[in-house]
Amino acid sequence: MSSKLDFKKELASYRAKRGEFEVLHLPALQYLMIDGQGDPNASTEFSASIEALYPVAYKLKFLSKIELGRDYVVPPLEGLWWADDLRSFSSRRDKATWKWTLMLMLPAWLGTEHVERVREQLRVKNPVERLDDIRVQLLAEGLCVQTLHVGSFDDEGPVIEKMHTEAIADAGLKLAGKHHEIYLNDFRRTDRDKLRTILRQPVQTR
Repeated sequence: MSSKLDFKKELASYRAKRGEFEVLHLPALQYLMIDGQGDPNASTEFSASIEALYPVAYKLKFLSKIELGRDYVVPPLEGLWWADDLRSFSSRRDKATWKWTLMLMLPAWLGTEHVERVREQLRVKNPVERLDDIRVQLLAEGLCVQTLHVGSFDDEGPVIEKMHTEAIADAGLKLAGKHHEIYLNDFRRTDRDKLRTILRQPVQTR
């Protein structure tokens, strides 16, 4: 049996420094994904999506450990966020207009066939809302800029604005994809001022 793999320690995509905007090139990774829209604080769809993702992720972890001899720490929750008017996300923070995709990274040695096996087990033993809305999809962001935000999600706006209007432009780059967040601690159980969130923006050269 191999030792437990922790992707937060292995992948550069899970590391960032507060106050620094790092440019990095990321490999394509596959994820469990589920889509929704609206204010995450008021949307039952948002909480139902989280409650669907985690049972699948943990059953896959145990399948991998028992059947494949490969154990790992379930990676942190991630989210892609966007809006028809980008300002409603960065400066105005009009949450009702937000669209999102919640994600948990899936190790490369697991695939759709494993997800379907786990989904069927949950459907029989522990059915949860939105279980059938989860999909497996590859995300290839490539060139990105990212930083670490510490504190409340409501205080992210100025950091995102600085990333979009200063850091990316100063590096000779431009926006090229959806805003990406990685939640390094569980926001359901963590004080707002202690939240640690990686903020990422895919970019391309001008």
